[in-house]
Amino acid sequence: MTLIKWDPFREIVALQNSVNRLFDENLRALWQSERRDQAGFFPVDIKETPENIVIKAELPGMAREDIKVTFNDGLITIKGERRQESKEENGNFLRVERRYGVFSRTFSVDVPVKAAEIKASYKDGVLEVILPRENESKAQEVQIQVE
Repeated sequence: MTLIKWDPFREIVALQNSVNRLFDENLRALWQSERRDQAGFFPVDIKETPENIVIKAELPGMAREDIKVTFNDGLITIKGERRQESKEENGNFLRVERRYGVFSRTFSVDVPVKAAEIKASYKDGVLEVILPRENESKAQEVQIQVE
């Protein structure tokens, strides 16, 4: 007969591992869904060049009239509404993954821009907003006397 040494912490460690695994799986799923929601209704790329800030937003299937872009006090907001297609009486949806309804995203622009010269265009489902940079004053070196 073989004797097995009893370890009172073995079961506690196994329980702790099970609880950790449970939280890891659920928190990972929650984190991934939050990441999808952070992206909001539409994905956006923001690029900085020496002359402009360029924002490209994917808004497929939208009508130009349903998109509104505003700039106020260093914040640019893209708003719109995607209307749900009319219901068909011949069948039922098996899956609905596209989002419908009102959407809005606001981005902070940390550089001075020429607000009067902002341009936006919408082509092939992509909204492009160009924010021309304001010419910043050149840095000057000033001698300051210490008293």
